[in-house]
Amino acid sequence: MAQVFNFNNELSGKITLVTGGTKGAGSAIAERLVNAGATVIIAARNTPEQPNEKLHFIPADLSQSAGTQKVVSHVLQTFGRLDILVNNLGSSQTQGGGFTTLTDEDWEISLQTNLLASVRLDRGFLPQMLARQTGVIIHIASIQGRLPLYDSTLPYAAAKAGLINYSKNLANEVSPKGVRVLTVSPGWIQTDGATGMMNEIAERTGVTLEEAIAQVMKSLGGIPIGRPAQPQDVAELVGFLVSPRASYLTGTEYVIDGGTIPTI
Repeated sequence: MAQVFNFNNELSGKITLVTGGTKGAGSAIAERLVNAGATVIIAARNTPEQPNEKLHFIPADLSQSAGTQKVVSHVLQTFGRLDILVNNLGSSQTQGGGFTTLTDEDWEISLQTNLLASVRLDRGFLPQMLARQTGVIIHIASIQGRLPLYDSTLPYAAAKAGLINYSKNLANEVSPKGVRVLTVSPGWIQTDGATGMMNEIAERTGVTLEEAIAQVMKSLGGIPIGRPAQPQDVAELVGFLVSPRASYLTGTEYVIDGGTIPTI
């Protein structure tokens, strides 16, 4: 007989951490997991855009080793364990212009934020997951790991490609010991920040917001589904992957890009 799950309470009793959980896709993921019954901790440098008493906020700069250690210590001392880790932290702050404009600092910041922060958090939380032989780790990567925009986000794309590779190898090591590891690679997500950038482009170039969005989609080679992802689209996929309904899934990258990547 097929097992029936209560989607609205399927994560009851689970302790979950979402990094970069104060805005954008991270905020949507945190809300989705709360709605599934989980106790959700969020960690980021900036305070939440919308205060939510159901979320436990830890202020920390996770691009630094001290920040990740602060979060690991706080979670384990306060909650005693972690069941689900969503490594959502990621950003690209490098200037455009291609390889010759990039400094060592540009590369180091991107690697620390988009790759090593996840590695450190995994290292901090995996021992107790392995001891209990249960746990789920999600790495939020990007389609730029496969489809880099060399002119503007080369270090970010390289770091995310590394994250995808690392995630697969980690899954091979720890899945036989009870811990599932998965990667989610979104395409362009229309967050509030992205919408603000589109409004700036529209104002600067004298086009409508819709035309500015269409220009960006064209620069990506087109999005067959006809729109950017919404944060809730990514959150719903993560909500499924961390749930008992996905108990046979590990070591896999899930691309959620509306068909942007043109190859198999």
